[in-house]
Amino acid sequence: MVTSPPSVVVVTGVSRYLGARVAARLVADPRIDRVVGLDPHDPPAGLLGLLDGVERIQADARAATEAIADLGAEAVVHMAVTSVPDAEHGGRAAMKEQNVIGTMQVLAAAQGSSRLRKLVVRSSTAAYGASFRDPAVFTEDTEPRAVPRGPFARDILDIEGYVRGFRRRRPEVAATVLRFAPMISSSAETSLTRYFSQPVVPTVLGRDARLQFVHVEDALEILHRSVTEDHPGTFNVAGAGVLMLAQAVRRAGRVALPLPESALSTGAALLRNLGVEQIGLDQIDLFVHGRVVDTTRLIREFGFTPRTTAAAFEEFIQAHVAGSTITTERLVAAERAILDGIRRVRAAAEAPAAAETAAVGRDRP
Repeated sequence: MVTSPPSVVVVTGVSRYLGARVAARLVADPRIDRVVGLDPHDPPAGLLGLLDGVERIQADARAATEAIADLGAEAVVHMAVTSVPDAEHGGRAAMKEQNVIGTMQVLAAAQGSSRLRKLVVRSSTAAYGASFRDPAVFTEDTEPRAVPRGPFARDILDIEGYVRGFRRRRPEVAATVLRFAPMISSSAETSLTRYFSQPVVPTVLGRDARLQFVHVEDALEILHRSVTEDHPGTFNVAGAGVLMLAQAVRRAGRVALPLPESALSTGAALLRNLGVEQIGLDQIDLFVHGRVVDTTRLIREFGFTPRTTAAAFEEFIQAHVAGSTITTERLVAAERAILDGIRRVRAAAEAPAAAETAAVGRDRP
């Protein structure tokens, strides 16, 4: 549904890659008079150029009520949702504060804004969870079959619950929830792109999950249309088709390291020895069970078809081709690193037992 675009738009989370890109696209739209970025952090130097023309307010979500009301915002785009905890900025506690409490505060501000016409909230297909009871394909009406283990998925369920409450209180506002599949592109840097960029990619032994991706540019197009048009409702945003995890690793030219599921959860020391970023429960469950969503509602409502999962992943591969060739030397180095890591983890596990045995020997008469 096409309506007149809002004249004033507030975007949260502009210090991050996706939030900055959304704000930049809205600023470039001549139909929008004013774009305001709300974020407690300064954006990194690499994003500052994107934010030319964006009025930045350095404040957290607690200041959103006053800011949104004073600005006369007609649309709010809530992008300040993070998928992984940052140990340098408070870890899991700060992540939940931003995702859950921050969303509550933004929605409270939106509820009190009389001029608000549109609300767009970034969500994730993690809302469906990942378990052995899952259907082959999720639609927007599918309920999670099990409570997700991962903190990000639990945050997403809380966020969407608060949005449902907002819809009941402000039914005249076009509220759009976008459940994005994992994003990928040549330039995006996410936990998933870093995962496939590692020379050694840990996988789950005996599992080969079905994966879907969405290209960042397609995600931005959907976000832009959500602001400039009226598309109330909840939508899956993903590229058609699937890639098996093993297939994706091979296409990326990486070395797969199959590990028991428990090792991915507890073997952080081994993964660090291999230079692999620690993997969270959300990703582990995805790599075990996979997740595929239906996008019929999105394509019908928006009149836009994202590029396929395979096409999005191929662009990512081409941008990283220089580091993806498997050579004999690289295989040997990977095998050596794996063996060294296993020895270190095994030695660390055996040390307490050896110490206990020695102590028992000393206590004997």
